[in-house]
Amino acid sequence: MKPIVSAMQAWSCFVISCFAIIILGTLGLLFKAEHPELVGGEEDPKNGPQVAATIFIAVMIYIGFLIFCGIQGLLHMRESRRGSISL
Repeated sequence: MKPIVSAMQAWSCFVISCFAIIILGTLGLLFKAEHPELVGGEEDPKNGPQVAATIFIAVMIYIGFLIFCGIQGLLHMRESRRGSISL
């Protein structure tokens, strides 16, 4: 199986996805718990659990990116070990 994206793009996407999962997961948990700093103001969302559900959907998408880009990075590592000639 050949990689679809370059090694740099694969590993960059992997790292960005890791950070996005951590940050969005934390925000989702705070919205789910209806933390007053996030849902306490006049212009803030009133339904914290619904916002949290939307954020968790984004986390699932980033988990998909993480898996895809991780596999792409591993394919690049496997290809470089075989001694293939790169132009």
